[in-house]
Amino acid sequence: MIWHVPNFAWPLMAGVAFIAYLIGSIPFGMLITQISGVGDIRKIGSGNIGATNVLRTGSKKLAALTLLCDMGKGAFAVLCAYIFCVSYTSQAEALAAICVVIGHCFPIWLGFKGGKGVATGLGAALALTPFAGILCCIVWLLGAKLSKISSVGALSAFVAWPLLVIIFNQFDLQTPLVFPALVISLLVMWRHQANIHRLINNTEPRIGEKKEQSPPSSNE
Repeated sequence: MIWHVPNFAWPLMAGVAFIAYLIGSIPFGMLITQISGVGDIRKIGSGNIGATNVLRTGSKKLAALTLLCDMGKGAFAVLCAYIFCVSYTSQAEALAAICVVIGHCFPIWLGFKGGKGVATGLGAALALTPFAGILCCIVWLLGAKLSKISSVGALSAFVAWPLLVIIFNQFDLQTPLVFPALVISLLVMWRHQANIHRLINNTEPRIGEKKEQSPPSSNE
């Protein structure tokens, strides 16, 4: 499992965790909208910095760019762990995947108020577990397309990820890949508590639908 490393390796693991967190903390959604002249995305729609809220600005190009950048930082953090940690690579990659998503959800630059980790989590999933990650992206796209609700696709994908990892690893629960998949999925679901309540009440906004400015709440 992820914690099965000797004591002398923990400083390296701490460095991996810190760098991955900083990578995840880059608020691409906010930077992209500000640079493009749209304004502060935190004052638009749900107030979230993710691609779904960027889409509420009316720009599909900016939303797509935000999506790619957020997915990219998830994959990049895992890749950095792979490159710089020759020993204990699996543990380092797993730790990087978790920390990059935490960074996106709780970025230090924005007072620890970030997104919900969907795109960043999918990017990490693609780098950490490519086949399972591809299937998760398909589940995400199909869920969102069929329901026309972003959170349905996101929740479906992250319910599927740990299950797919377990299946692809022949139900070996000791593989280091199960731990990050489970932790990230639980974090994404926890960040979607408000969405889940709205889904139950049939009040969840559909993709592209304008959301009232007040009160602001995250909805990636």
